[in-house]
Amino acid sequence: MSSGPGGTGARGEANPDARRGPSVRALLARAGFLDLGRAAATLEDRDLTELLAPLTDLPLLDALGVVAAPDEALLGLSRLATAVRGTPRADDVRAALAVPGPVRDRLLAVLGGSSALADHLVRHPEDVAALADDGVLGTEDVVVRAELLAAVGADPDGPGEPVATVAGQAGVDALRRAYRRRLMAVAAADLVSSEPLSLMPGVAAALADLAGAALEGALALARAEHPDHASVRLAVIGMGKCGGRELNYVSDVDVVYVAEPADGHDESAALAVGARLATALARVCSGPGAEPALWPVDAALRPEGKNGPLVRTVASHVAYYERWAKTWEFQALLKARTVAGDRDLGRAYTDAIRPMVWAAVERENFVEDSQAMRRRVEDNVPAAEADRQLKLGVGGLRDVEFTVQLLQLVHGRSDESIRSPNTLRALAALSAGGYVGREDAARLAVCYRLLRVLEHRIQLHRLRRTHLMPTSEAELRRLARSSRLEPAGPEAVLERWRAVRRDVRNLHEELFYRPLLPATATLTREEASLAPEAQRARLAAIGYRDPAGALRHIAALTEGVSRRAAIQRQLLPVLLGWFAEGSDPDAGLLAFRRLSDELGTTHWYLKLLRDSGVAAHRLACVLSTSRFAAEALSRSPESVTWLDADAELAPRSRERLGTEADAVLTRAEDAQVAAMLLRAIRRRETARTAVAQVLQERTPQEAAAALTAAVDVVLGGALRIAEHEHRTGPDGLLTRFGVVAMGRLGGAELGYGSDADVMFVHDPLPGADESLAQAQAVSIAMRLRALLAAVGPEPVLEVDADLRPEGRNGPLVRTLASYGEYYQRWSAPWESQALLRARPVAGDADLGERFVALVDPLRYPAGGADAAAVREVRRLKARMEAERLPRGVDPARHLKLGRGGLSDVEWTVQLLQMLHGHDVPALRTTSTLDALAGAQDAGLVAADDAAVLRDSWVLCSRLRDALVLWTGRVGGSGGDVLPHDRRALGALARLLGMPPASGAELEETYLRTSRRARAVVERVFYA
Repeated sequence: MSSGPGGTGARGEANPDARRGPSVRALLARAGFLDLGRAAATLEDRDLTELLAPLTDLPLLDALGVVAAPDEALLGLSRLATAVRGTPRADDVRAALAVPGPVRDRLLAVLGGSSALADHLVRHPEDVAALADDGVLGTEDVVVRAELLAAVGADPDGPGEPVATVAGQAGVDALRRAYRRRLMAVAAADLVSSEPLSLMPGVAAALADLAGAALEGALALARAEHPDHASVRLAVIGMGKCGGRELNYVSDVDVVYVAEPADGHDESAALAVGARLATALARVCSGPGAEPALWPVDAALRPEGKNGPLVRTVASHVAYYERWAKTWEFQALLKARTVAGDRDLGRAYTDAIRPMVWAAVERENFVEDSQAMRRRVEDNVPAAEADRQLKLGVGGLRDVEFTVQLLQLVHGRSDESIRSPNTLRALAALSAGGYVGREDAARLAVCYRLLRVLEHRIQLHRLRRTHLMPTSEAELRRLARSSRLEPAGPEAVLERWRAVRRDVRNLHEELFYRPLLPATATLTREEASLAPEAQRARLAAIGYRDPAGALRHIAALTEGVSRRAAIQRQLLPVLLGWFAEGSDPDAGLLAFRRLSDELGTTHWYLKLLRDSGVAAHRLACVLSTSRFAAEALSRSPESVTWLDADAELAPRSRERLGTEADAVLTRAEDAQVAAMLLRAIRRRETARTAVAQVLQERTPQEAAAALTAAVDVVLGGALRIAEHEHRTGPDGLLTRFGVVAMGRLGGAELGYGSDADVMFVHDPLPGADESLAQAQAVSIAMRLRALLAAVGPEPVLEVDADLRPEGRNGPLVRTLASYGEYYQRWSAPWESQALLRARPVAGDADLGERFVALVDPLRYPAGGADAAAVREVRRLKARMEAERLPRGVDPARHLKLGRGGLSDVEWTVQLLQMLHGHDVPALRTTSTLDALAGAQDAGLVAADDAAVLRDSWVLCSRLRDALVLWTGRVGGSGGDVLPHDRRALGALARLLGMPPASGAELEETYLRTSRRARAVVERVFYA
């Protein structure tokens, strides 16, 4: 052994490098050695050269080059050579190294991967023979149990419970040595695997079986120590990773002890004996001795923890769990498995507690408690360790395990297929049952396997219990090489680990905090399982008007064994309750069935509803609250994806929609196709706005602005189509053309049922024949209207030009000069009032500005509207109230024309604009609310009066929108009337964001608000 580079070995020649030359260093470097001088000196070690002397052709360096740490492997081989020198074991070791193959590879892998197991081989070189076992990972647990019992002289198949005949410290050492020998064989098979991630479950299962066998052997030794052991039946229940057959190389072994008196024995005395046996068992596993201890036996998961009795009867356990157990204790019991002792007693214990485990989800706040517990575990990680934790930290093993266990506990009460105590098997079952997406489950499984492999390799090095990533370059390099990661450098392994942490944390947050979980947990077992009779009673109780019909929909959605049906069986128990939160749960369920029939075979629809944090609840709210929005989603099913992200529900700006329209017009070659695509944009944005408004994500003003922006863009696009057709015609384009928005479109106050009120203006190009230009302008206007009103798959947009001079009797289009002449000679006050909403919306921008300049003196006359104009406006308003209100409608309930309704507020504001707009710039706006604010700021309306008018206008606008959203009907006799029906009022109240059963409150609020508004109108408008 060298004292340093170029030094003298303990048994070797001086300066071995001088004889070997630089080629040895090159070979060592190629093989991955780090300390080349020390390695070269070790190769000259006398004991090693003597051991290897007959093996002149041995490619030793190449074999060492594939192990985790070649330097440590060579040093361990040298130590082993010293241990066997002059003994018959030397031939055994030499034979193991003689032939390239599995035994040699396993020996070198152990020496290079675990200094602790290298120490074991140096102490017990005869255990090299254990490396010849090719099937160590497939050995049945009964074989392993028999092997360790035999080590202490206990008969695994004899009458009664096994009792050790090799007792005392000799028995303890024999058990530990037998454990280490098989542990070494498991580690060897693990370390030589080229696919350690694939092998990991088998390794973890072998380690759990070995731990169970060791506990069995320790219990046999404890029985030998206590002659009265026959008075008690004792079962050792494995918990945690031992119970799940997914144990680490070095870990506390979590157990719970169950005891019952043997026939004819007193219970209290038997429990005392059981406690002594349990104490002795733990001492055998972790007490001092000539051989290293195995691991601590931790019984802290027992009832009352360390403060409770070490052993209990089955009845005592059951009593505790029924009365006192906390949520986390049921989660821990999920992995309970008998690993040693009386198997029948262990089975009685697990049979008794299993129903409680799967009913635990029905405890109050079960899911929230589980989620809080995970956060506490994370918060308790020391800050210095947080960024190195493989197990407890962010993106660590606990994220995976808590996620899987919570999903099991929530869904497992009605699905026995997902009850496995093994994490990977449970994850596979959750995926197969549709509880976790296939891709998500596959990613999570790979991440979990990698984290476990890293954990195993770190623990194997010194057989120490640790879950921290190393920090030194040499340790990281060893970790990468032993884990078979490529590339194998320190930075590469850290980057791979960080990527896994990110993936695990993202999946954990997506799955662990699903809103479906706490909602599912609140259901009874029968409700969660969709049992028909239980569902019938539940549906009737929560407000379904046709439970039988609802059951038919449920059956249609869930029948069969397809993955689609399985996911529906998860979703529907919760969705049924969420539908009942809306105004019409029956309609919501029917709409959901139709949507599911349309989208159920897509790869994303059900996955989105299951995995999204908000989509399922939002969809239930929309479908059960708004027929209009439900119909809009059914016409564009892909729009369901909007529900997953607030950004998708945000209104699209006019600029963004204009860019989309540009793309449509650039690509489309057919005018009708282009117009349909433009109308599709409007239909889509109307749906987006409706969904957002139902979900209370948009104010009425924001909704109106979004609807207006879509119509503006569609009008502009249709005009471009019509102009293009004429531009490419025989005469070319003869005139500039403009579209002026009027009414609610001009004020950017569109509702879902509003037409597009416009006027058309044109200006012949220089040199163009005016009559031909006029004819062409009329043709353009008619073509625009036809494109947007043609029968087709997309909703029509009625373009109404009735507000033009002379109404329907006047020309459809006028020149700018004709407008000027008409307004100068014939304009009536109502036309000046209508022009208050005039806003150029499409066409020639300069022409639009000139039109505004033309009409500004009419709508904002210098000195204000004269007395005659004011009298005429008031007369028209009174006439409208008397004649236009539908027969039989209560004026107090008409949202538009009734007392204190939209018309009252708008006419009042418009009169103020006509009187003071010339002098008050803030009044020169097409927006009702903006003009009202300007009037208030100018002192034309008292602040209290302005607030009353604003409240009434906003409430009426919201109610008009809500009527369309609730009924799904646009227009009609009831479209502007507050209903009397209690159910309809309740539905409107929900759409306005009010609590359930608020219909009467909404009615009272509206009548009070409109009454106050009317009083202000009487005082301001009719003053």
